[in-house]
Amino acid sequence: MLTEHYEQIEAIGFEIAIVGLFFLMALVVHDVLKKNDVPLIGKVVVYFVLLLGTAGSIFKGIMQLVIEG
Repeated sequence: MLTEHYEQIEAIGFEIAIVGLFFLMALVVHDVLKKNDVPLIGKVVVYFVLLLGTAGSIFKGIMQLVIEG
């Protein structure tokens, strides 16, 4: 069974790892912004850019499913 579904298990593990990395990046960014006393507009811009990166990754995954499906 494991050899039959190896690619699917690998793809799921990869996606989970990417989600974990985005979560860790958000925690690091939050910590840096908090320690450096960044103004609100700076925080909004930084989180917006992080959100765009996450949305781009999600969009890429959806497009892969649409094209391959």
